[in-house]
Amino acid sequence: MSETIPNRRREEFPTLAAGIHLLSHSLGPMPRASRDSMLAYCDAWEHHTSEDAWAHAWWELSQRVGDRLARIIGGAPGSVQIQPNASIALGSVASCFDFAAARRNKVVTSALDFPSMEYIWEAQASLGAKIEIVSSPDGVIVPLEKILAAIDETTALVALSHTSFRSSYRVDATAIVERAHRVGALVLLDIYQSAGAVELDADGWGVDFLIGGTIKWLCGGPACGYLYVRPDLQKDLRPRLTGWVAHNAPFEFAASPMRYAGSVRRFAQGTPSIPALYSALPGLQIIEEVGVETIARESRRRTEWMIEFALERGWTINTPRNINERGGSVMIAVEDGPAMVERLGERKVFVDCRPGVGLRISPHFFNTDEEVHEALRTLAQLLR
Repeated sequence: MSETIPNRRREEFPTLAAGIHLLSHSLGPMPRASRDSMLAYCDAWEHHTSEDAWAHAWWELSQRVGDRLARIIGGAPGSVQIQPNASIALGSVASCFDFAAARRNKVVTSALDFPSMEYIWEAQASLGAKIEIVSSPDGVIVPLEKILAAIDETTALVALSHTSFRSSYRVDATAIVERAHRVGALVLLDIYQSAGAVELDADGWGVDFLIGGTIKWLCGGPACGYLYVRPDLQKDLRPRLTGWVAHNAPFEFAASPMRYAGSVRRFAQGTPSIPALYSALPGLQIIEEVGVETIARESRRRTEWMIEFALERGWTINTPRNINERGGSVMIAVEDGPAMVERLGERKVFVDCRPGVGLRISPHFFNTDEEVHEALRTLAQLLR
């Protein structure tokens, strides 16, 4: 296979020297520049007073990182608020609804969503939310027609994984947003397994909320989540999960009642995790420079021939065959997932597994075609 990226930026990822890294669905490799970025944080902390550090470096950092994320996911400047993690981002959105008092109290989710989403919506049920979980007939896809049929005039929110962590199934965002908005419902998509791997179009879709984090395909490390809120919707919402940073004039340290910021910052809570923001910047810069369109094209090409390789050998694939329904990962069934992960790791091929799915294998832009071929050949040898 010919390579479509002349420079895969491999020299910027020291982790790649350890073996074949196919774990971008779980933990992206650390960019070399992240060490310098974290040292810059330490320098700012060590050499500046509290007021100086906040005024000259830290206060606007959330907005800078948020706007960089917005460009990657196809959103407008000022549409992304940094969060401690995706669970808090989802909780912030959930806290905007009064399910007990509203005629619209249904939340539509799916059986392929990440467990945190299920736990958070289960907690909302005690507050009056009616949760409808759209089932999957095979553990791989959730038929679009079933999702659309679940959205009706009692639906407050459709909250789904855009790309499933279990199977790499990718929903049709445009169709779901169109149906939900037609009946007056809002849409939230979890793009944790999408951002940095597939093309996203927050503005074009008209989606209301997107949540995610930087630890995976964005090569940004843990503890940096984010929340996109459609710009014309921001001022209509008053999240109950809040804090001093969300105040319109936070440095007044005013007593209640709360006066929300007029921007997406109203979805903030307390003091942001400044080290996490420093750690995320280099990875985001690399993703933006390489280009999500280029990365997505590589991903489609590689996942296609990975699936062909597997099917030629009679392996079971727990990932959609339809390229328009697939994210950046391929799931291959094996008899003992943890044991196979360990055996591959001994051969310097790094993947992971999930119960009922098998191996999760995720090439990213920095992987060479030869690496991906070698990983599959190694798996074939072990399966024999």
